Amino acid sequence: MADKPGFKLQSGNVMPVIGLGTYAPKQGEDEVITAVKVGVRAGYRHLDCAAIYRNERAVGHAIKELIVQDTIKREDLFVTSKLWNTCHRPDLVRSSLKKSLYDLGLTYLDLYLIHWPIGLQEGGEFLPKDEDGTVLFSDVDFVETWKALEDCVDEGLVKDIGLSNFNSQQVSRILDIARIRPSNIQIEIHLHFANSKLIQFCQEKGISVTAYSPLGSPGNKTVPFVHSLQEPLVQEIAQKKGKLPSQIILRFLVQRNLCVIPKSVTPTRVTENFQIFDFELDSEEVKQLETLNKNHRLNLETHSMKHQYYPFNIEY
Repeated sequence: MADKPGFKLQSGNVMPVIGLGTYAPKQGEDEVITAVKVGVRAGYRHLDCAAIYRNERAVGHAIKELIVQDTIKREDLFVTSKLWNTCHRPDLVRSSLKKSLYDLGLTYLDLYLIHWPIGLQEGGEFLPKDEDGTVLFSDVDFVETWKALEDCVDEGLVKDIGLSNFNSQQVSRILDIARIRPSNIQIEIHLHFANSKLIQFCQEKGISVTAYSPLGSPGNKTVPFVHSLQEPLVQEIAQKKGKLPSQIILRFLVQRNLCVIPKSVTPTRVTENFQIFDFELDSEEVKQLETLNKNHRLNLETHSMKHQYYPFNIEY
């Protein structure tokens, strides 16, 4: 029987190895509330949220219902949120965190991440643009943003802080000035995008790694080859193990010493995605699955933005 590991963070708090992703842009609040309640009742104790998802009030509603109706306590849950790009200015960081806490109905977060290493113009839309449709950037250096996050830890508003979508050079800039080291980094990782060098770099620095889009975004219609879930090798191993393709992929990533945060609002899928702890992949199966890497990013649209703090001309 495989265990349910977790990652001990800088604070000593433990982050469960699998979390429920709550990004659901096409679903209403009721679907999100249901998904979170189903997920926690199925065993999830880690919820991955963000201000830009625009549904933290729904997640908070679900948490409140679980605490009232079930035996769940706040301390049983590990809740992550993320600072959006328009709030990188140090004087905006605390208020943005407090807004997420208010919406979630919580007094503290377990983990707060800088969502992207790129600042956008403050005080307006989530994606501010000029009349010509050009994205409007902020000149705030994320190093200053990080210092404001450290102050939030001091105040007890969050236990651990971290990064998301940073490359190795950007992580190094944070490590060079950090009074409180980043506990976690969340980056795109799936069968077709192994991201191995960045994973190794971060893990060697003592930073745990969370894989977002771990199933390769099944709804993405732009993938130029067979989707991860339809890979013949994945289906072959799934049939042999008596498991689902999604469970094979998530187990594979967990065995790479990664945290995974699959997202779904379909109750059956939410439950199925958690059922990865009653089997293991052997070394040969792991090696075979590693051959499916194509170094193909799915989040190309955001990665195409050019900015002084967001260079994509380096390997990782």
